Amino acid sequence: MIDYLIVGLGLAGISFCEQLEKNNKTFKVVSDASQTSSIVAGGLYNPVILKRFTLAWQAEEQLKLAKSFYADLERKLGVKLDYTLPVYRRFHSVEEQNQWFVASDKKGLDVFLNTTIKPNVNSNIDAPFGYGEVMHTGRIDTKKLVLSYKKYLQEKGLLSEETFDFDDLHLTENGVDYGSFSAKQIVFAEGFGLKTNPFFNYLPMQGSKGEYLFIEAPDLKEERAIKSSVFIIPQGDDMYRVGANYEHNDKTNLPTESAKEGLLAKLRTVLKCEFKVVGQVAGVRPTVTDRKPLVGRHPKFKQMYVLNGFGSRGVLIGPAASKQLYAYAENNEALDPELNIARFTQKFFR
Repeated sequence: MIDYLIVGLGLAGISFCEQLEKNNKTFKVVSDASQTSSIVAGGLYNPVILKRFTLAWQAEEQLKLAKSFYADLERKLGVKLDYTLPVYRRFHSVEEQNQWFVASDKKGLDVFLNTTIKPNVNSNIDAPFGYGEVMHTGRIDTKKLVLSYKKYLQEKGLLSEETFDFDDLHLTENGVDYGSFSAKQIVFAEGFGLKTNPFFNYLPMQGSKGEYLFIEAPDLKEERAIKSSVFIIPQGDDMYRVGANYEHNDKTNLPTESAKEGLLAKLRTVLKCEFKVVGQVAGVRPTVTDRKPLVGRHPKFKQMYVLNGFGSRGVLIGPAASKQLYAYAENNEALDPELNIARFTQKFFR
């Protein structure tokens, strides 16, 4: 009997696997790669919500943990994952500049918002009011992370690449049986796939589809991530990722022409140089009605847990939420009420 069975291998599943390995727990992962949000994610770790100039939920604590988490993964997997990258918020007016100054005086935000307005020095970008710089930011190559971790698990014989079959899951007094093996506990980390999970589909998973374009722009020569109506994120070799949109009706992973045209219309208000679209990707983010993660134990089945709902901030939230879930499952340490699924269970389980 192994200690844990994990369903899903995105940012949530990987983060929990790391908690288990650090604590010498045995586990296996089942994943069919049907959820693509972690693969196609922009990967920026940015503690500030740039639309409103506010600090993201628990961002400072999450950032400290995430930096060491990804550094450890780089050493373990032998790959480069963390790219330090300045994030510049393009101002649309003098009023926005003033709002930035006001925000930068607030406790918590003062650590991340540079109070010096950065002038635009790139003639290929339209930014007459300059930029605000967010400090301590960067980009995790999430695609490389997922693929490298998948290979790591394959080499250790810990990954079953299949669609999880709920009919083959049997709850026992000591845990669960699935296929040819038994586990003391099971953790569901399927992203938007939670919608079809018969044990946790009562949770308010909404899902928000996001699409990114990849453009080639040899004349742009920009090394910072620029946030305007869209993000422009350097990828190296004159390649840039542009996005993303938020679509709440379409729940497929297929790129669409309408999203492409919408992103291009926004991009053309910022860029003044020629560019060529060379790719497009899509995925459904696991978003929740109250914009907080879904973490905790099933109210009836004590060997069953969920780790989900990271939305568009999985790079930051994943390591912290996984650490909390492990401490809760193993040591009965209290979960943060804001992420504990207990906030939704009273309506369904009395």
